Amino acid sequence: MSLIHATALIDPAAELDSSVTVGPYTVIGPHVKVGAGTTIGPHSVIEGHTTIGRDNRIFQFTSLGAIPQDKKYSGEPCELIIGDRNVIREFCTFNIGSPGDTGITRVGDDNWLMAYVHLAHDCEVGNNTIFANNSQLAGHVHVGDWAILGGFTVAHQFVKIGAHSMTAMCTLLFADLPPFVMCQGQPAQARSMNFEGLRRRGFSPERIAAVKLMHKALYREDLTLVAARERIAALPTSHPESAPDVAMMLSFLEQASPQRGIVR
Repeated sequence: MSLIHATALIDPAAELDSSVTVGPYTVIGPHVKVGAGTTIGPHSVIEGHTTIGRDNRIFQFTSLGAIPQDKKYSGEPCELIIGDRNVIREFCTFNIGSPGDTGITRVGDDNWLMAYVHLAHDCEVGNNTIFANNSQLAGHVHVGDWAILGGFTVAHQFVKIGAHSMTAMCTLLFADLPPFVMCQGQPAQARSMNFEGLRRRGFSPERIAAVKLMHKALYREDLTLVAARERIAALPTSHPESAPDVAMMLSFLEQASPQRGIVR
């Protein structure tokens, strides 16, 4: 029994594993590659130099691999790369990259991307993230592992969103959001740290205590960012288990945009 509906239009040059399922009226272009076990719903369009991994579930009416909404783009063979075991719901739009950056829009593994999510050119999404309905990323936005974006979250171009962070519904991000931070507002303001999320992911009490101290240094003691970084850098002395978390936070703060700063 064929796994590809008779009404689907698939270019002969496309590379689909024999176990891929394609629904009615879907269109797949010549430079598309799709891995084993992936299902593609009806009325989807997958084009451009798009590579999709294994066991993804792509729902109906998605648009993947279209050219970027960038006036500078002039037909370069940029890419969209999607990893494994992602859920991509209805009406999502993921564009390929642009020649002004890496040329690749990239989505990792095990992400849950709800309806109407938009990933513009050169965005990078890590693993195990959740994007609620209508989350919108402008070009060049980077999202760390385990981040959660509330519905109607909008991120300005070049913004970085740290691992384990969380935004509330209708959040507007003009600045970089550090790891672990929960924020809300237009523009976004820090409210707390994602402590419940960390507990659910198996963080030890010691690691969570160190995250609380990082939050205190960044947001509760009226320190400059330089002073807060120094305070955070000293935490592994008293909380040895926190060393990887501290290193991640320091790396993020060091790379934060001097023009935008961080959500405070």
